[in-house]
Amino acid sequence: MRHQGKITTWKDEQGFGFITPNGGGEPVFVHIKTFANRQRRPLVNEIVTYELASDGQGRAQARQVDYPGGRRGKPTASSGPSRLPLIVAALFLAFVTAGALTAKLPLLVLGWYVGASLVTFIAYAIDKSAAQADRRRTPEDRLHLLALIGGWPGALVAQDRLRHKSRKVSFLVVFWATVLLNCSALGWTLTANGSRVLRSALNGLV
Repeated sequence: MRHQGKITTWKDEQGFGFITPNGGGEPVFVHIKTFANRQRRPLVNEIVTYELASDGQGRAQARQVDYPGGRRGKPTASSGPSRLPLIVAALFLAFVTAGALTAKLPLLVLGWYVGASLVTFIAYAIDKSAAQADRRRTPEDRLHLLALIGGWPGALVAQDRLRHKSRKVSFLVVFWATVLLNCSALGWTLTANGSRVLRSALNGLV
């Protein structure tokens, strides 16, 4: 027997929430894995249909969750991950690559951005997994530091592809501040004085 209700609580990072049945009653636990169609994430106040089941402790859980009339079977413009973050990250790395190939930037700078982005993406993935498993999380200031030192393209892709840290406004405000600071620092290295300081610093390291 299928029931109908409204999603009244949804924790996107953890991938679960609660459905309030039509007509009232105790909220029913629902997990992202039980949705028949996962083309886009569930949202609060959406109407869903489901089969009622229970866990090992007798608590109500939703199974075979779907949307009335199968409305979600047809993707809309916002049904899947946006390509914009990928485009922004790709364009930025292409810009850095062009700078390295034309000797306006040391090749090491390109390697740094690629490496930092990869590390940052992995850090987001680990934090996403920890959030879903209710384990100890990665501090937000550590994620911001990774973005600040050049990993923000990887962070941008992770936010979109993993749907992690993509809705918390306070986090995003600081994140975009780190992006601005990093891009400003990169722009300064393209000036005569900045280029001289950067190359001198790199020569000292090598």
